[in-house]
Amino acid sequence: MAKIKQIVECVPNFSEGRDKNVIKQITDVIEEAGGVKLLDVDPGEATNRTVVTFVGEPEAVVEAAFKAVKKAGELIDMRKHHGAHPRMGATDVLPLVPVSGITLEECAELARKLAKRIADELQIPCYCYEEAALKPERRNLAVCRAGEYEALPEKMGDADKAPDFGARPFDEGVARTGCTAVGARDFLIAVNFNLNTTSTRRANAVAFDVREKGRPVREGNPITGKVKKDADGKTIMQPGTLKSTKAIGWFIEEYGIAQVSMNITNINVTPLHVAFDEVCRCAQNRGLRVTGTEIVGLVPKRSIVDAGKYFLEKQHRSTGIPEEDIMNIAVKSMGLDDLRPFVPEEKVVEMLLEADQKKAKRLTALTVKGFADETARESPAPGGGSVAAYMGALGAALATMVANLSAHKPGWDDRWNEFSQWADKGMVLETELLRLVDDDTEAFNRIMAAFGMPKGTDEEKQLRSEAIQKATLFAAQVPLETMKTSAQVFELCRAMVETGNPNSVSDAGVGALAARAAVMGAGLNVKINASSLKDQDAAKALIGEAEALMAEATKQEAEIMQMVERVISGN
Repeated sequence: MAKIKQIVECVPNFSEGRDKNVIKQITDVIEEAGGVKLLDVDPGEATNRTVVTFVGEPEAVVEAAFKAVKKAGELIDMRKHHGAHPRMGATDVLPLVPVSGITLEECAELARKLAKRIADELQIPCYCYEEAALKPERRNLAVCRAGEYEALPEKMGDADKAPDFGARPFDEGVARTGCTAVGARDFLIAVNFNLNTTSTRRANAVAFDVREKGRPVREGNPITGKVKKDADGKTIMQPGTLKSTKAIGWFIEEYGIAQVSMNITNINVTPLHVAFDEVCRCAQNRGLRVTGTEIVGLVPKRSIVDAGKYFLEKQHRSTGIPEEDIMNIAVKSMGLDDLRPFVPEEKVVEMLLEADQKKAKRLTALTVKGFADETARESPAPGGGSVAAYMGALGAALATMVANLSAHKPGWDDRWNEFSQWADKGMVLETELLRLVDDDTEAFNRIMAAFGMPKGTDEEKQLRSEAIQKATLFAAQVPLETMKTSAQVFELCRAMVETGNPNSVSDAGVGALAARAAVMGAGLNVKINASSLKDQDAAKALIGEAEALMAEATKQEAEIMQMVERVISGN
């Protein structure tokens, strides 16, 4: 399986929304921490509060968050703070949100460790809330923040109400910084569904149909009838059809239409495409039509990709196509470009980060000509290892193409899912091998960096030697991974020769040739790097595994080519 990069979003709320200089000092610390991208800074005058959003890999996000909390504690004096929003600390809340490649449970563990570090190193007491809560009742932020900052003197001395980390009597330090709530929550998608009506009342009716809370049960007339109460005097509600959603209807004068405005609080329970289809169904039941969808803020890539695959499957089309194409299906299916162009690089969290990486001259961001020209230059990287990985990616792409052509072949409609599954496997292999293109060059760069280390003293020589060996081992392991991944392409090529569209059998054959070239080329890189290892046992194991893969690749390629020739000759 292709490795999914771990990305976490952090949305700290700081108790300063008026002093731009203070706000900038805090956000500067976040950006200077490195490895994260600052996405949004939203100060509020009345609330005297700023909501900041940044994303990155877990370790970088946690480090940036820690430094931001430290800076806020230095700059914000809670004894002087007044604002309309509930608050109890200079950094009031600090949620970690899983975006991709990481679970909510893993984010919760990161949040607990971060809370302990803040309390231990910064002496800022911390509560853990939502998924990171250490006490069930503290899942609710309101419980942690009960009484706000003014209640801290009492809470700090109460064993049941004291913070989870850093509990101590209310002193000058706590008086200045207050307490921070550190938590983990699911990604929230804010989305508006456009309706072909100007009626807020009808939009509200659809919103009440779908939102989890639903609508009050009434006696007689469903609109004007008396609201029913239970034995405790609480309003009896008729739940809506979508769990983990909140929604209302409103009219947007700018667009001249009414919308169902929704927050999806758990995209694992209610994915975006499920919400879209259900709003469409309920709108149609009321004589309305959803004309499009507006994403407010950012959205994780998987929400758009999952939607695209969902609509492709409804059409009995292969889902084993490039992500860009899948996302385009999602955009058109849900009308994400109804009100304005939907630009994935500006709306999808991961793609915002990828745009920064492309600026760093990743090989896979180059054109075909650009890649060839970069290889031809006198610099030693990219070299044979990167080219081998690229050949493997081309082999996987060719076999995937045959699978997609077969899935769409007239008369083979009943086999679309069979070939779609093969195409999905091919896209996973292509994605992984393209990652290895850049990994191989990175491995070479690590060796060069190690050789560039100082060697003036015995200690420096020892550290340099250890770094060279570590980098060399990595430089042997990366092409070995390329070999293993490229070897999986043979299964796909063989299946397409045996069962795929016979008119494309030559393409499957070329895919097998490319896969063999990838295995053999990467094998040479394993050998040359392993030969420089001082650990002879490790070197022998790497070379032995590489030679076995090379022998098997030669065998697989020969068998597949014989099969291709038989299909072409009609025998």
